Amino acid sequence: MLACNLWLYKVFPFLRWWPTVNRDTTKADLTAGLTGAMIVLPQGVAFATIAGLPPEFGLYAAMVPAVIAALFGSSWHLVSGPTTAISIAVFASVSPLAEPGSAQFISLVLTLTFLTGIFQFIMGLAHMGALVNFISHTVVIGFTAGAAVLIAASQIKNFLGLNMARGLPFHEILHQVFLQLDKINPYVTAVGVITLVTGIVARKLMPKLYMIIAMVVGSVAALIINNLAGGAETTHIKTVGALAAHLPPFTLPDFSLTAISQVVFPALIVTMLALTEAVSISRAIAVKSEQRIDGNQEFIGQGLSNIFGSFFSSYASSGSFNRSGVNYAAGAKTPLAAVYSALFLILILMLVAALAAYLPTAAMAGILFLVAWALIDFHHIHSIFHTSKQETAVLAVTIIGTLIDLEKGIFFGIMLSLMLYLYRTSRPALVDVVPDPEPDSYHFVPVDGRPECPQLKMIRLQGSIFFGAVNHVQQTLQQIDEINPQQKHVLFAASGMNFVDVAGAEMLMQEARRRKKMGGGLYFYRMQNGVRDLLVKGHYLDDIGEANIFPTKSRPIDAIYPKLDSEICRTCTARIFKQCNIALPNGEPRT
Repeated sequence: MLACNLWLYKVFPFLRWWPTVNRDTTKADLTAGLTGAMIVLPQGVAFATIAGLPPEFGLYAAMVPAVIAALFGSSWHLVSGPTTAISIAVFASVSPLAEPGSAQFISLVLTLTFLTGIFQFIMGLAHMGALVNFISHTVVIGFTAGAAVLIAASQIKNFLGLNMARGLPFHEILHQVFLQLDKINPYVTAVGVITLVTGIVARKLMPKLYMIIAMVVGSVAALIINNLAGGAETTHIKTVGALAAHLPPFTLPDFSLTAISQVVFPALIVTMLALTEAVSISRAIAVKSEQRIDGNQEFIGQGLSNIFGSFFSSYASSGSFNRSGVNYAAGAKTPLAAVYSALFLILILMLVAALAAYLPTAAMAGILFLVAWALIDFHHIHSIFHTSKQETAVLAVTIIGTLIDLEKGIFFGIMLSLMLYLYRTSRPALVDVVPDPEPDSYHFVPVDGRPECPQLKMIRLQGSIFFGAVNHVQQTLQQIDEINPQQKHVLFAASGMNFVDVAGAEMLMQEARRRKKMGGGLYFYRMQNGVRDLLVKGHYLDDIGEANIFPTKSRPIDAIYPKLDSEICRTCTARIFKQCNIALPNGEPRT
């Protein structure tokens, strides 16, 4: 019976929380849903504009996908829908293949969305949720900052009233602005500035409604300017146009081999972006809500939401940080809040769709400038600059790569961060140590100017000995011979040796053989059980020697000291071991 319930919870995760639904939770979820619907209305239009789609497609992406993700995901507060990063990734990926806004463009976007959903669903079934852990926080910050700059750059023409081709690279947009400085439309720019200033003020006073307030003020400003200047024919103030006031229409993605081959690689990029956003946001909210998040179930929920969404005119969606945060802050109790939000959005769309005909594109540009500014995490960027040169390099490469080619920018950042991580782990810390001078202590302490034994080198290893670190550890051991050939014995304080692979075990075995031939030995103190098990299974311990592995709270010096050269000890002044003052290694009393 228990196994059957677990299977049902896996297939239908909403069965876990459904019994908690009651009158009180419904009231709270309805309130949170209405708040979320009000917020996504301007956001959806803005994000669809970024993606190169008709404005209503941004609202469609907040309907069916939000419902499916809420029912089949693991987070109780995550709300799915259109996001900035995915919107700009969709535009950058598909705009070179078709004219933005055209039927072919929309068809390819739906194909990309379907493939994204398939990839996410498969990754969830394959329990590949840990993959998003390879996208570092610095890469996400860099990509988001680069995407924000691109968003702002793409709206400059609408903000200033200039004529530019869509999809120009960042540097060309700046070049075109410089060339057309004398063609800036003051009427259009005035509308944009008024909207921008209104949005800045409203965000401080009423942060949940600032987009709607800015849109209304910008639209009213455009009407006044048109009346004073003699009409839109004089001012050339363009508007977004009326939205389609109906439910998301049923559509079929383009399943031709040509279309699939064109968008399969961009779909992989959007997949990783979407999953990174969704899992990161759900975990961030779970810290506050104290809910356990299942990353693999979240993958499945996001995958199903995009698969179903692609058949209902929705482009790729993911977890929305703004809407999810507001959903939690508004007191949502169950995922039904996201379902109610989608239903309220449908009602609102029916009521206000015609009003979009009065929304100037310059006002939308001003709002998108605010969105772009809010996306740049100045606090963490400042922190990265002042704490790590390597992370700063990752940040810079990601931002610059994103500005040059958004599709590949995030991969440049991921590759560099992984390379730097591998470089760090390939050079595990090797610290020279000596026995703790405190009586009855079993520990070793850093040398820090203390004398060392001329025959026994003691090293604390902090890290793993895997194929990438073998050369570094081997070189360190060889340098011991070069610096002091008398140090034929080496003792590793190995409690920090977390992992050893086959290449590392082979190297340790060869080093043990080499030191035996020299008349010395290789020893380990406090070796972890996992490392020891590997050495036993691979028969590497046959050469290292079982007697050379010393457990916790043993005294390896007691066993190693008799193996040292008594003649060297006779004239040694270091005497760092308590045995040094009692007798020579051969048992002869110290005089």
